[in-house]
Amino acid sequence: MLKTLLSAVLAATTALASFAAPAATPANWPTKPIRFVVPYPAGGPLDTVARAIGEQLRNSLGQPVVVENKPGAGGNLGADYVAKQPADGYTIVMGAVATHAINPTLFTKMPYDPVKDFAPITLVADVPNVLVMHPGKATELHINNVRDLVEYARKHPGKLDYASGGNGSAGHLSGELFKSMARVSMVHIPYNGASPAQLSVLSGQTDLIFDNLASASANIKAGKLKAFAVTTASRATSFPELPTIAEAGKGLGLEGFDISTWFGVLAPAGTPPEIVERLNRDIVAILKTDDMKAKLARIGATPAPTTPEQFGALIQRELKKYGQVVKASGAKVD
Repeated sequence: MLKTLLSAVLAATTALASFAAPAATPANWPTKPIRFVVPYPAGGPLDTVARAIGEQLRNSLGQPVVVENKPGAGGNLGADYVAKQPADGYTIVMGAVATHAINPTLFTKMPYDPVKDFAPITLVADVPNVLVMHPGKATELHINNVRDLVEYARKHPGKLDYASGGNGSAGHLSGELFKSMARVSMVHIPYNGASPAQLSVLSGQTDLIFDNLASASANIKAGKLKAFAVTTASRATSFPELPTIAEAGKGLGLEGFDISTWFGVLAPAGTPPEIVERLNRDIVAILKTDDMKAKLARIGATPAPTTPEQFGALIQRELKKYGQVVKASGAKVD
C-alpha cells in the first residue's frame, strides 16, 4: 500500500514538473539561458567578440546568453565540452581554426571529431596575419618585398629564420606553407607565445614573422617592423596598401596562398535545424551592424557571416589544408 502511494505521489510530482517547465522544442525555444562557451581565456579576442554577440542575442532571443571560458589543450577542452552536451540549442561554442582545422592533425589524440560532433551555425570573422621583417635586416639584405624575400631565400637556403608563437601555431603553419609553396628553406624558431616571438624580430634576434595583423599594426605604423604582405586571399581593410602574399608572389608558386585566424559559432551535432537556422539568422544580423563591425575592426578582424552549410564546407576545406601543412611541418602535440 505504501509503495503504491509513493509511486502515485512520484508520478504526480513528475507530471506537475513537466507542466510547470515544458520541454523546449524548436517552436518554443529558448525557454532558459544559453551557455556560450569560449575555449580560450577571458579577455582575449574570441572572448571579447563572444560577449558582444551574447549581449545582442539576449535581445533577439529574450533569454540571457552566459559566456563561459573553458581554456585548455589549445582550445580542445572547451570544444570537447560542448560536443558532449545535449543537442538542444542551450550550449554553443566559439570554435576557431585551431579547434576545428589545425588541432585534429596537430594532436596525436583528439577527444572529439571536428565535423561529426558539431552543427556549424556561422563563421564570425577572419583575422589576417601579416608577413613582417626586421627593417634593419631587410635593408642589409636588400629585401623590399615578397619577391626579393623568395629570391634571397632560394639563393641562400637556411640563412633566414622566422619566429612563431610555438609549434603548430598559425604563424608556424603560415611559414611552413610559404616555404612549401615558394620552394624555399627557412629555419623555424618557436617561442612560448606570440608576444615573445614578435619581440624577437623587433630586437633583431630573428629575421621575420608571420604575425597577427592586429598585434603587429602599431609597430608597422611606427616603422619598427617592415610589412610585405597579408596572408589572406583578400587585402586587409585596415592596411589596403599591403598586397596579399598571393598577389606579391605571383609567378613564384604562391598563387592561392591563404591563411587566416578565423572563428565561428557551432552547436553540438544533432541540434534541431530550426534552432540552428534561428541562431544563424540572429548572429548574422548582429555581424552586419555598424557596432559589431567596429568591435571586430578593433582586433583587426573582418566580419565573415555565412550560412551553416558554407561554414561546414569551410571547415572541411581547412581540415584538409592544415592537415597537409601540419604533416609537412612534422609538428605534433602529445
